[in-house]
Parts: sequence; structure tokens; C-alpha cells
Amino acid sequence: MATFHILLTPGDGIGPEVIEEATKVLAKVEGRFRHEFIYEEETIGGAALDKYGVALRPETVAKAKASRAVLFGAVGGPKWDNPQAQHRPEDAILGMRKQLGLFANLRPVKIYPAMIDQSSLKREVLEGTDMIVIRELTGGLYFGQPKKRWESATGRQSVDTLRYSEKEVERVLHVGFQLAQQRRKKLTSVDKANVLRTGQMWREIATEVSKQYPDVAVEHILVDAAAMYLLRRPTSFDVIVTENMFGDILTDEAAMLAGSMGMMPSASLGKRRKDGTGIGLYEPIHGSAPDIVGQKKANPLATILSAAMMLRLSLGLEEEAAVIESAVDGVINDGYRTPDIADATGHLVDTAKMGTLVAERI
Repeated sequence: MATFHILLTPGDGIGPEVIEEATKVLAKVEGRFRHEFIYEEETIGGAALDKYGVALRPETVAKAKASRAVLFGAVGGPKWDNPQAQHRPEDAILGMRKQLGLFANLRPVKIYPAMIDQSSLKREVLEGTDMIVIRELTGGLYFGQPKKRWESATGRQSVDTLRYSEKEVERVLHVGFQLAQQRRKKLTSVDKANVLRTGQMWREIATEVSKQYPDVAVEHILVDAAAMYLLRRPTSFDVIVTENMFGDILTDEAAMLAGSMGMMPSASLGKRRKDGTGIGLYEPIHGSAPDIVGQKKANPLATILSAAMMLRLSLGLEEEAAVIESAVDGVINDGYRTPDIADATGHLVDTAKMGTLVAERI
């Protein structure tokens, strides 16, 4: 029996609801494959602000470092939505990524044939869409210094600094090229080289790194054009690599290709072992959704699919991950839907029922 230590950080809003369904599915994996998942749970985000005065405690980071992976819910909500606050719930996710050295965020975009007509795009535009967007996580505007607000004689002022080092850009591009080698051998590097000095450096480094991967076709696209092409020709993309803020925006846009953020998992990865595994943080991209907390309307599939990515990328359990993904496919194909992906012909179910339906197929 293999034993794996996993840290659970449900967080705020619907985070605890969707994490509960993911662990329900993982329990079935334990039974079928004779594994043991040992969980610890930590309070983060707004709940931690209320309890401890900070969104992320050093004790939580220490427990994460001692675990094989972190399964993360969501943080934030109107209660803590004060732009002048010194500490914010989002400090939890940003701090966790930084302190664990998680520099590459992977977000697969898959179109489920049974849901293709629920997208706002035409079927003929979407059919065949299958991409992974890789977002650099620990550099750029979100972390650059100086970062501050102040008042002067002319009024309020603020500054955020967009900074990247060669090493930061290289390492995330290597992740993208290596992934592209396992897929359709095409990589799109997204920048703003026509305006930003960081974009010019990014493009130069992407061109240099590409020489180490002669089997991968490379294209360079400006971020504004990339936003347009995601809607006009999404099937042309295989692996997209871009910087932190651009990736944050583009991945939310790409989520709408699949019909709902409730279907979108993600993995934040750092340095890998020789066997390809390593610590990672896994979370749905949908956020805390405070408007539906406690109403059993949350879609747990993104979190369940994030758990599958966790099994594959941090625990090295490929077959188990594929079984979960197949179970999700089966539920979708059988017409079961939570409110965010509901259609006129499907079977409407709540959060817990959706989790149970997936678990029953393990």
C-alpha cells in the first residue's frame, strides 16, 4: 500500500464545498488502487485573516512543504474586499506559490463534445480545441518592486513594477517546450514585445530556448492578438506560454471556451524530480463564488479534475488520474449538469450529487 501526505486548504466561499467532493472521489481511488491518502487541513485566505490576522501562516507553508501536494479551494469574498487593507485573502495563494517555488501554472482547456453547444462560440469554431496554457507565476507585476500607493500634492499615486529575470523566463519556457514535445509539437509564446522591454526580452529568450527543441514549431504572438485568436481560431493552439498577468487574463478567457470556469482545473508546479513528479498546488480556477455559497450550486468538477492532475503530476499515479478523468467524461456524457453548465435536456444535480456520480464511476 502506497501512502501519500496531502495538505487540504479549502479556504473561503465554495472552496470547502468543492474540496469535500474531491476527497469523496479520492476515497474511491484509495479503495480501488489500495493507496492511503493522509490529509492535513489548514485555514487560509479570508478565514485565516479573521482567525489569525494573516491570510497565510508560516505553519501552513511548513505543512505544505512536508506534503506531496496541496489541494487548494478558493480565497476571497466581499467581506474582505477592501482595496486599502494591508492584508488580503489573495495573499494566501500568491504567498503559497512563491514560498513553494511554484513558477508554472498549467491550465488545460478541453472541449467536452456533449457540452459544445453550451459555449458562446459556434460549434465549427470550437470542435477539436485541446490546449494547455502555461502561465509564469512568481514574477511580473504581481511581485515586482517597488509596489506601493501614496498621495502627493497632485492626488493619489500608485506604482507596480513589471520585472523578469532571464532565469525566470527560461525555466517556464522549458516546461512549455517539454510539454509540447509530448503533445502536438507546437508552442505559442505570448508577449507584448512591441511596447514592453520585458516583452522584448521574453521573445528573445523564447527564440533562444526554442533552438534546444528543434522538433517543436514556435510562433510568437502579441497578447492582444492572442486574446482575439482564442475566440477566432482556438483549435490552432497546442501549448501557450506567457507571463503572469497575461496568463491570468487569457486563461479566464479560455475557460469560457469550455462553457464554464466550473470545468477548469489547474496545477501550479515547481522544480521536478527525475521521475517527473514534484510538489504542486492544485486548484479550480473559478474562485470563491460568494453569491452561491451554501446553496449546493457549485460545480465540483474543476476541483475533481484538479485532484486528477495532482495524482498524475505530484504522486506519479497516471492510471488513477485517467480513471477520474474518464469518470468525469462519463457523467458529462450521461447528461448530468450543475446549474453553471445546465441545458434544457440535461439532468440538473447539486454539488454533492455531482461528486457522488463521479465517485460511483471510479
